Parts: sequence; C-alpha cells; structure tokens
Amino acid sequence: MQDLELQPDADAPASAPQHDLTSLVVPLLKGVLYRDDDAPQWSALLQLQARVRDYVAVLGLNLVLDEAEGYAFLRSKGNEAQDGDGAGGDADAPKLPRLVRRQPLSFPVSLLLALLRKKLAEFDASGGDTRLILSRDAVVELVRVFLPAGSNESRLIDQVDTQLNKVIELGFVRRLKSDATGTAHKGAESMFEVRRILKAFVDAQWLSEFDQRLAQYHAELNSRADD
Repeated sequence: MQDLELQPDADAPASAPQHDLTSLVVPLLKGVLYRDDDAPQWSALLQLQARVRDYVAVLGLNLVLDEAEGYAFLRSKGNEAQDGDGAGGDADAPKLPRLVRRQPLSFPVSLLLALLRKKLAEFDASGGDTRLILSRDAVVELVRVFLPAGSNESRLIDQVDTQLNKVIELGFVRRLKSDATGTAHKGAESMFEVRRILKAFVDAQWLSEFDQRLAQYHAELNSRADD
C-alpha cells in the first residue's frame, strides 16, 4: 500500500499537536486505538474523523468509533456481501481484497470470550467502576463451571493461561502490572482488565441468545469429555 501523504487539518488549533491522516490511519490499520493509551491521538481522531471515514471508505473499510467507551477500529465493509452470504450481495461484483483479516477462533477461546462478555454485562448493570478487573483465579472459576467434574486442576490453569494469552493477543483483555512501578512481586496473582471493545464484537443481540449458546457450549464440552 502506498504511503499516505496528506496534510494536517488546517482548522486544528495552532497550539495543539499536529496530526495528519497518516498518523491516524496507519495505527488504525494495525489495530485498535484507545483513548486511554494516547489521549492526544484520540483527540486528533475526534477532530479529523470525517476525513478518516472518507479515506478508509476508499479502502473498503468503515471506521467504528465509540466516543463513550474510548476506542476506535476499522471494520471491512459488506463482509456478508463480499463473502457471498448476504441476501443483498451482487454475485457479479468484484471482491475487494480484505485489509482487515479475519481470524478463526478455537472453541475454548470462543467460550472464554463469551464468558467475559457476560461478566462485562453484569458488571455494567451493577453501576460500579468503569473498569472490569479480574484475577486469574476468577477467570478459572468462570471456565470451571463448563468443564466436567473432576477436571485436572493444573491442566485447567494451564489451559486458561493459554486462552488468556490468545485473548490478550486479540486485544480484548489487558494484563495489568503488579504495581505502579511495573515490578512483578513474586507469588502475586495475575490481574487482567477486560477491555470494553469486547462489547463491539459480542453485541447485545448476540448476548440476548447467550444462555442458549452456553448450553450448546456445555453440551459440546460434555461430548468431548465422553469421547
């Protein structure tokens, strides 16, 4: 892809850091932009979001920006139509190359994401803090309910660690430092923040069918245990 060579917004305040489309679009093409990670860049995105939307539209992408939750990312346009799944798709239309790749998830990772999304919904309903922080033990307990009785404890913890690392890689969970200095204390329990962008990928409609999906997950796990 050619480098973007667009100038800073002429309407931006002279005292504010100057951001052009390159400094906004390139990070978005790489992943999620969070307000808490880079406040100046987030402010620039809010100012230039109309231009960013116009630019990425040419690339077949939509800008998804949630100002209240503080995250933004790019999503491919018309995935259903391009994949031939949508009723409104044009079979003769040329398919655009996919700039935002899809990543198939394993069954255990899908289950963990579903459980974390459920936990986030319950947390929001409680009206408490805006950050959902869970210990590794708490995550293990979420998963344990859906495993056969008598599952090996050390193996379960290893599996949860593997799944958590994958979810961290996907950007839905962040591992927290042990203290403000970033020094990990020996024997300290690992803590994780469930990032609110998970709500954008596991939406309210999906969540409304959550109990049915979890029943299917549970049946699947039991069938695997019987094999």
